[in-house]
Amino acid sequence: MISLLSRWFIRDRDHVTDPAVRRAYGQLCGLTGIALNVLLFIGKFLAGTISGSIAITADAFNNLSDAGSSIVTLLGFRLAGRKPDPEHPFGHGRIEYISGLIVSGLILLMGVELAKTSFDKILHPEAVDFSVIAIVILAVSVLVKLYMSFYNRQIGKKINSAAMAATAADSVSDAISTSAVLVAMLAAKFTDLMIDGYVGMIVAVLILISGIKAAKETIAPLLGQAPEPEFVKQIEDIVMAHAPICGIHDLVVHDYGPGRVMISLHAEVPASGDILELHDVIDNTEMALRRELNCEAVIHMDPIVTDDGVTSELREKVADLVKTVDERITIHDFRMVPGNSHTNLIFDAVVPYDMDMSVQEVASRIRQLVRDMDSNYFAVVMVEHPYIK
Repeated sequence: MISLLSRWFIRDRDHVTDPAVRRAYGQLCGLTGIALNVLLFIGKFLAGTISGSIAITADAFNNLSDAGSSIVTLLGFRLAGRKPDPEHPFGHGRIEYISGLIVSGLILLMGVELAKTSFDKILHPEAVDFSVIAIVILAVSVLVKLYMSFYNRQIGKKINSAAMAATAADSVSDAISTSAVLVAMLAAKFTDLMIDGYVGMIVAVLILISGIKAAKETIAPLLGQAPEPEFVKQIEDIVMAHAPICGIHDLVVHDYGPGRVMISLHAEVPASGDILELHDVIDNTEMALRRELNCEAVIHMDPIVTDDGVTSELREKVADLVKTVDERITIHDFRMVPGNSHTNLIFDAVVPYDMDMSVQEVASRIRQLVRDMDSNYFAVVMVEHPYIK
């Protein structure tokens, strides 16, 4: 159904990097979600009223909250698509993450309320009337929710939307919840077990787990998570395809919402090269990143000595030396500054976050190792953490 609707209402529907296309997909899925959840609420509310099942009635209001979540998602896509302005020069894309967080909050709220109601039902159990209509409604509801999870997940991956991923997770928990309610009603029909309240409590726990997971997925980009390794590899491949760039470091990715990414990095180039030619290469590389990754890119040019055998050999020795502290440490921006009494070896060292040693301890250890290698050398080292995984 979503594929058919997208063909009818979304122009250039395959150009998912276009903010207008992303917004159209988000609005289409949001409106579809509102319609389906309202229908499910009406059907389940009638089934719960007929059967007297608190679990079915609670599940109905869960669908009503889902309709509210779809409204939030719809508004989020609408607001996130606004153009940059003087107050928000990077656009409004993070509103989409905020809308996903609000959806997560609504899921958690519904889980808490359902847990309270189910606990009361456990303390004061009541018989549930069996109803064929209720059984049919619940079975159809499970299928609808599985379909909603499918299309939200597929479209969410297609347009890289955290909000839609949260909605997909919520739909899966709803399908599980409704299945549990269905089992409870069948158990009441064929046994003397009154497990309506217990099933409601299980449903509440599943909803809470889903809400917590969805919240984590939307909080991470708001806090500034590291870029995915696949995206880092794409950046590296594009940059390194431009000769004579020899290497990159200090890569930083700023995420201001899907399709609103800023990249900055240092590109190592031969110090002996022509400055104007090298600058032209850097400009072309920035344009390639913008064109292929739909991002803003700023590249700092770092000249390194590539035709001096002494410097190159010493850089390799120091690179091997720092790995005796930790195999994962890398160095960059290496240069030699000779003096009357000693030679400074100036470089940056990138260390992982999970090292037992502090930054100061690592720097001290590296300085000592360089000194032990040759007393004429003194390491001027800046120790830093990476901005990528």
